Amino acid sequence: MSRRSTLRCMLGLASGPALARVAQAADPPTKLQEGGADIEVSFEPEHFDLPQAALLGWVRQAARAVSAYYGRFPVPRARVRIFAGGGRGISHGTSYGDDGAWCRISVGSRTTAADLDRDWMLTHEMVHFAFPSVARRHHWIEEGTATYVEPIARVHIGNLTAAEVWGDMLRDMHQGLPEAGDSGLDNTPTWGRTYWGGALFCLLADVGIRKNTANAKGLEDALRAINRAGGTIETDWPLERAFETGDKATDGKTLTELYRKMRAQPVMVDLPDLWKQLGVGRENGKIVFDGSAPLAGVRKAIM
Repeated sequence: MSRRSTLRCMLGLASGPALARVAQAADPPTKLQEGGADIEVSFEPEHFDLPQAALLGWVRQAARAVSAYYGRFPVPRARVRIFAGGGRGISHGTSYGDDGAWCRISVGSRTTAADLDRDWMLTHEMVHFAFPSVARRHHWIEEGTATYVEPIARVHIGNLTAAEVWGDMLRDMHQGLPEAGDSGLDNTPTWGRTYWGGALFCLLADVGIRKNTANAKGLEDALRAINRAGGTIETDWPLERAFETGDKATDGKTLTELYRKMRAQPVMVDLPDLWKQLGVGRENGKIVFDGSAPLAGVRKAIM
């Protein structure tokens, strides 16, 4: 089955004709332009404490972040469907590519402006627009890129600090490491290996590309090239094609070789040593950076 007709995140929502009926049920959309793209935003007929302008600003902020990372919004046209959930906060985000690039996301009716400003989920969903649909066993790269790129994209527009992002990586990246009985990334579809295992792959690829190019290029150059070549959520690609395209743009074979290493067997990464090499640490509850670390330049360039 095409990944374009299946869910992108951890939801059990309607699909096929039922999704089409949901998409058509929205009120007339509001049109935004961001990053060279036309983005239609529609609301299910529910009430929010916040004015609609605040929700539209939230959509624009997420689109700005993704556009900053990719150099433009990853698709020329997209739709965002907002529906009201209970309570506060953002949840249940899912992206699709079977009828153009679009996502459906729940916003609690009592959500505040501060909740919107702190949100990561809509940016995560929009990052999905930028990568081609691949076979189900490769779902880790779809979720991994979204997990890795989302906070860095938000740093680009000042919505997060580099210290906040590195702090989250120090806290969470270990969840992507293989556990007893795990296999390679293609054969271990657990939550941790899918989201954080994919993000760890992206971090290693980013560091590898920057080391190989003397910091002249990074993972964003590979991902931009994949997207510019037509790799979007609306298309089905073999994963090898995506990595070959990214490698060509970054003058090496980092993605392909890392995939060959990690796809079928568990690879244990020495995360404490990686953080030391990058010059990232925690002291007295605060993130500290070591400017003399061997890969301090790489760390700075990633953000």
